[in-house]
Amino acid sequence: MGAGALIQDVEPENAERQRWLALAEKALAGASFEEKLVSHTDDNIRIEPLYERSIAAEPTVRANPKSPWIVSQRIDDPDIDRARAQALEDVAQGATGLSLVFEGAPNAFGYGLPRTAQALETVLDGVPLNRIQVRIDAHPWSRAVADWLVAFLSKRRSDPAKLNLSFGIDPAAIFAGTGRLRMSIEALQASMPQSLAHFFSMGVPGVLLEADGRVFHNAGATEAQELGIMLASAVSYLRMFETARQPLVYAAPHIGFALSVDQDQFLSVAKVRALRRLWARLQEACSIPNSTANIHAETSFRMMTAMDPETNILRTTIACFAAASGGADSISILPHTIAHGLPAGFARRVARNAQLIMANESHIDHVADPAYGSGGVEALTAELCERAWAELQTIEAEGGVLSSLQDGHIQKRVHAAAARRNAAYQAGERTIIGTTLYPLKSERPVETLAAERRPAFNEGVAVCEALFPVRIDQSIGAVS
Repeated sequence: MGAGALIQDVEPENAERQRWLALAEKALAGASFEEKLVSHTDDNIRIEPLYERSIAAEPTVRANPKSPWIVSQRIDDPDIDRARAQALEDVAQGATGLSLVFEGAPNAFGYGLPRTAQALETVLDGVPLNRIQVRIDAHPWSRAVADWLVAFLSKRRSDPAKLNLSFGIDPAAIFAGTGRLRMSIEALQASMPQSLAHFFSMGVPGVLLEADGRVFHNAGATEAQELGIMLASAVSYLRMFETARQPLVYAAPHIGFALSVDQDQFLSVAKVRALRRLWARLQEACSIPNSTANIHAETSFRMMTAMDPETNILRTTIACFAAASGGADSISILPHTIAHGLPAGFARRVARNAQLIMANESHIDHVADPAYGSGGVEALTAELCERAWAELQTIEAEGGVLSSLQDGHIQKRVHAAAARRNAAYQAGERTIIGTTLYPLKSERPVETLAAERRPAFNEGVAVCEALFPVRIDQSIGAVS
């Protein structure tokens, strides 16, 4: 056999892809490949129909990959006794974490626990703190609540060093979500390190400062925008401690993250994975040892719908699966009736049980990084990292996250992203099952708890344009 025949028998490296492309073009029968088989994210990241397996990236894992993620239930009922009963039931039925949402919090959606030490102590009374993570959702008085929590632990004679706590202190999320800060940006930056010093001295192993992206997501931000703003918040925390001459190596492990995940499964998986890589890259840039990111994921509020609310169960299940697959350390599912008011017991139970089934029956946590090596997810992860880093650089050039918010730069970009997304829905390029596609002919009654909406936080010295949560079905006029 001659050399020519041997060469002819050797297939080109991408022969399988070429065969697939030929079959795809034949099936398209002249239709545009780009229009039919290629899509783009809100950040204009190109999504191909087929990817080669990726072998270059390293797997990303949770802080504690040998245990399931924390099933965190929201406690946000203004009725303290009812909230305490909810907390005890959630823990008894399998929840391994509680997210305490107080009034005035951007993530309270109009409700929330009363802002009192009594409310905190009542809700946690009887809760086995040694085996339950307690998260304080970011809100305007989170530093005061941190003191209340420490005082409560002293009463219980609980050692904070043996507990899993998150204090949820996040000035950027509060500034963006309420449009107010109780002191000037300069005063905040000067006082924050000193006011938190005693928490460091206590040796609390949990999260003291949290970079919360949910406020921006629910106002319409893209994935890269949300990630970039979170990084900018984390940078502001590191800078505060650097200014106070406190070693960053000790501060970094006490910085956590909270983000939103939605029904776009692969994009949400990539977003969680990208956040881990970005935090590692940021610590490397600061020349400090890498501490694994502590990530709390909550299902998106903006994707929830008022019409056909049962479809929200499907959306939140996909989002939770994505968060677990992406490696979130703790996850909260918003109950499917949240668009109608304060969720009742059935909706809360569905939210809790969806996670328990995924963790205890489907064992999603048994694989540390299921997307590792997936060409599509790895490409999305890498692209999100690059665009989020570019957003971080933009915010830093604007003077940092708080200054950018005060000047309205971040808000302008978030509003522009929301407008582009809404236009796609209104043009029929995107659809919402049960709302714009296959809408219900008549609405059914939805069970919610009787509760008055809490007033918005309106105190403060520093002022900016607030970014309020807006559901997509509201913004496109699909519902009243």
